[in-house]
Amino acid sequence: MIKVKIVRLNEKASFPVYATAHAAGMDVSACLDASVTIEPSASALISTGLAIELPEGYEAQLRPRSGLALHHLVSLPNSPATIDADYRGEVGVILINHGREPFTVNHGDRIAQMVVSKVDRVAFEEVDALSDTARGEGGFGHTGING
Repeated sequence: MIKVKIVRLNEKASFPVYATAHAAGMDVSACLDASVTIEPSASALISTGLAIELPEGYEAQLRPRSGLALHHLVSLPNSPATIDADYRGEVGVILINHGREPFTVNHGDRIAQMVVSKVDRVAFEEVDALSDTARGEGGFGHTGING
């Protein structure tokens, strides 16, 4: 169990919660004084009313909710959004409306998922060449569409 400190910056804010026993992500809710309408092709920063302190070596990722994506074409443009262990400001969620209709966010709406993950630090080693593999430099659709 990882301990994450949390501060309610707004008394109306809801803590992230796991909706089911085996959920990987916690639902994150909007904390708003007034509803926010996001027009088609527009985005908005939505307040959560919360700040968190992650242990060193961990990050929190904000990810879209599948229901919002499927039913409203609402997503996170910077998905997954990373909250670093040394960030102490309010957790905000950038939502983008890819749909054709305005989308309204109300106080308490579940707007994203949060997954807390271990982060490994890397050290780059400059070399003259990389090892060969069967894939090589093949990328972006090189294996085709049909199985």
